[in-house]
Amino acid sequence: MDFELRQAREKLEREQRERMQRAKAKAERERRGKAEAARRQEALEASHRERRLDAARAQEEADQKMEEVMQLGKGVSFSHMFEALRYDGPGDKIKLPPSSFKELSDEGALDKGPMYFRLSKVRDTVPGATMEQDTEEATCSGVLEFTAREGSAELPLHVWNNLFRSDTPDVPLIEVKYVSLPKGTYAKLKPEGAGFSDLPNHRAVLETALRNHATLSENDIVVVNYGLLQYKLKVLELKPASSVSVLETDVEVDIEGSDSVLDNEENQHVLAPLAIGKVESSVVEEGKFRYYKFSVEESVSEKVASGRVNIEVKIDTDASGGDTDIYVSRHPLVFPTQHRHEWSSHEMGSKVLILKPRDSNLVSGVYSIGVYGFKGTSKYQLSVAIKDVNGQRIGEHASASGSVDADSVLCSNCKRHIASRSAHLHEAYCMRHNVACPHDGCGVVLRKEEAADHVHCNKCGRAFQQREMEKHMKVFHEPLQCPCGVVLEKEDMVQHQSSTCPLRLIVCRFCGDTVHAGGEPVDARDRLRNMCEHESICGSRTAPCDSCGRSVMLKEMDIHLIAVHQKS
Repeated sequence: MDFELRQAREKLEREQRERMQRAKAKAERERRGKAEAARRQEALEASHRERRLDAARAQEEADQKMEEVMQLGKGVSFSHMFEALRYDGPGDKIKLPPSSFKELSDEGALDKGPMYFRLSKVRDTVPGATMEQDTEEATCSGVLEFTAREGSAELPLHVWNNLFRSDTPDVPLIEVKYVSLPKGTYAKLKPEGAGFSDLPNHRAVLETALRNHATLSENDIVVVNYGLLQYKLKVLELKPASSVSVLETDVEVDIEGSDSVLDNEENQHVLAPLAIGKVESSVVEEGKFRYYKFSVEESVSEKVASGRVNIEVKIDTDASGGDTDIYVSRHPLVFPTQHRHEWSSHEMGSKVLILKPRDSNLVSGVYSIGVYGFKGTSKYQLSVAIKDVNGQRIGEHASASGSVDADSVLCSNCKRHIASRSAHLHEAYCMRHNVACPHDGCGVVLRKEEAADHVHCNKCGRAFQQREMEKHMKVFHEPLQCPCGVVLEKEDMVQHQSSTCPLRLIVCRFCGDTVHAGGEPVDARDRLRNMCEHESICGSRTAPCDSCGRSVMLKEMDIHLIAVHQKS
């Protein structure tokens, strides 16, 4: 009996312990569940709170950005991200999509005059992170038209090169903001290489290049083209702001000297100064040029024009296997070449070139000398001198010292008048030792041992020594291709590039700039007035007449003054 009671008691105690353990476990589970629910609620509230703070910060940044955009745009809010595309065009005017035109029109930007934009490069700093604006690579521009495809902006080379200077990403993204720029009053630029200051009227050349620009920004690189040459200038300083408008304003331009050293500019077009009467020594490699410049004063030009003195360019070369040619031109042709020059000399070895200006009124000024390495590496000494003619002009033969003797006969071999008493003796000696060149129009008398070295070009008929014929054929008769596509021989190429080549440089009679001439004008009247294509277009601009105030085309102004105002 006691045993059964004890078992019943133990069973009851065991069941009570198990119920207590289950109750404790249930309470613990409920406590942990409540704690987990509280933690989750707290985390959720913290997440919502962080999101609200992020949204507030984003809204604040957006408001601040909008305020900045409004301030930059003087009340016009336009800021978009575009994919950058490149197109070949001058200047700094970009192309935007048509939707931008509608948005700008709705904002009233069209009523505020020329539109300007600030372009900045956008980069992705961390994969998956938000895009950030690259403040180091930014520039300003105008707008050309609204024809780009949606989501993209087309940039000319000037803007593209200033934005993507180091590398171009696979998908270049830029941020375009509408801004209001002040009119520029001062600009300081610095050439990145030597030679720009050698250009005649280089400020006018720079002004012509800036006509295609609407803006300038500090640290921009401006490219100036002069014929086939290209110069880069960095914008160092602008006033009154770091980015300015250059439309319809007078800007004071200051051009600093280049840091480049002449000795390190072998691959560039640089004019080294050459004083008249002094000798310059240097070395030129085969196929390369060395350029020099010298000036002729007005007092000397009068003597040259009257024929009392000559301008003599002399080059002495070492007989070490090398050979040089010299080409000379008068500015505005700054850098003479094989087929763009006014004077040249192609003799082998040392040579002297007499400069005879075609127009006696165009003698004074700056001249350029190009020393060309024709063969091998040549050491040379170059000098320019003003020499007296001494009563005999270069190219004229001195008159005979005495009259022809009446008692003389003409040698049938050398065609000289010989005294009749010694005619038979002279003719026998002359026939034995001398021979006349049989080439039509030559007739020069040579020693028989020298006759084999005397040859004529089968194309132009000029006479040379045998060793000079190879150079003559290469220089004068090897076909040359002009940048405009025409293929001609040397002399025809010189004539072509000085008179008919559309890429030749001229000084426009209307704008005064050095520009490409272009082809023939469409208007027959302009062709009769010896105008080129550029002058025909440039002269079509109108200007008010000083006498009556009427707007008259520049190329018709002289006719207007004669026909209307009877002014000669």
